[in-house]
Parts: sequence; structure tokens; C-alpha cells
Amino acid sequence: MKKFALLLLAFTLAFAGAGCGSKNDEDKKSEGVMTWEEYNAAAKDSKVVIEAYVQAKQAWWDNKATVYLQDKDGAYFAYEMACSESDYAKLTKGTKIKVSGVKTEWSGEIEIIDATFEIEKGSYTAEARDVTSLLANTDELIKHQNEFVSFKGMTVEAKQDADGNEVAFLYKWNGSGQEGDDLYFDVSVDGKTYTFTVESYLCDKDTDVYKAVKALKVGDKIDMEGFLYWYEGVNPHITSVTSAK
Repeated sequence: MKKFALLLLAFTLAFAGAGCGSKNDEDKKSEGVMTWEEYNAAAKDSKVVIEAYVQAKQAWWDNKATVYLQDKDGAYFAYEMACSESDYAKLTKGTKIKVSGVKTEWSGEIEIIDATFEIEKGSYTAEARDVTSLLANTDELIKHQNEFVSFKGMTVEAKQDADGNEVAFLYKWNGSGQEGDDLYFDVSVDGKTYTFTVESYLCDKDTDVYKAVKALKVGDKIDMEGFLYWYEGVNPHITSVTSAK
């Protein structure tokens, strides 16, 4: 009886171990694929190969896709990756892909260009990381570039339109746009002001966040989520705006 119990225990552990191994295999990097640390350390204009999970699709046109990617260690931005329209439809949130391309920089934004990809087995959706306290510390904040992040308890500050009026947001960075263009708005915390953006390719005029920013008033206290994009400094692409809790 004791021998039977030991055999049963061994079988149970082996079965459980096989299940765990299967899950870990999905997270393990394939041969020749960089870890996030290796990617981060790679020289600009060098070839890179990464595996990560789609967190948002920004745009598709001319058989090219721009997507935000993330794994449990860091984030990536694949710009105009070669992609058919049918494959773009498959890039749902959480989908794991292997990307081969060139690491480059554009106005501070680190991205992968000239890329191709393959869909792989696995799924992961990142939780928003609260980086509010890092906004004033660029050296620390930039380590989270392209991650899905949150900002808490920020105050909407006034911008000026072309007529010199105080407004809560502008269409385009200089107010020269119209409905459907990017929205730019200023928010502050701890006495410092930052410019955030609703990128219209990522969140168009029919999305909740676009409508929420249009409804903002100077002085409103808000919480936000979005992707930590970089353009001549921090310039988050916001995907959610709610009243501060």
C-alpha cells in the first residue's frame, strides 16, 4: 500500500511538473532571441530579435503595422513592421510575436524599424505601472519607455489657443488642428507641468479617452493610463482618463 502511494505521488508530481513546464516554455526566450536587458544594451542601428506580447495596435497602412509590445521585463515599440491586413487582425491584445528588425532612435524614442514578425504561442497582458513619482526623474522614468503605465492625481493645466484664450486641450501641438487630430493637454504634479497626448491613430475621435479629454476643464484632478512614449522628452500616449480617486 505504501509503495502504491509513493508511485501515485510520483505520477502526480510528474504530471504537475509537465503542466508547469509547458507554461514556462511559452515565457522562455527562443534560441537567438534577446532578453529585454540585451535589447536595451544593444547599439543603435544594430539588428535585434525580440519576443514580446502585443499591448496595443497604433496603426496599419500600406501593409505596415505599428504596435506597442511588452514582456515581463520591459517594453518595445515596433514602427511600420511588415504586416498584411489579415495578419494585423490577428494581433489582438496579449498575442505573442517574434520580431526581427533594426533598433533605432527618433527624437528620443527607441523603436524597432525595418521589421518582420511571426506569431507564436503564448499570451500576456501587462498591468499599468504607476510612474507618477518618476515624472521628475528622467533617468529612472526613461527605463520604462513604451511600457503601459499610469499617472495618479494630476491636475489639468491651461494651454493657450491661437486667440490667447485659456483652454484645457489643443488639436495638434500648436492648436492648428481640428476634430480627429491628436489632442495635446498639460497636466501637473508636485509643481511641475507635463504635456500628454491622445494619439489619434491609437485612440481616434470615437474612443472614450478622446471624448474624455475634450470634456476636461482646467483644474480637474485626473488619473490616466497609457503608453510611455518619448518625443524630445516624456510624451505619454494616453488611452484612459478618469476623475482622480
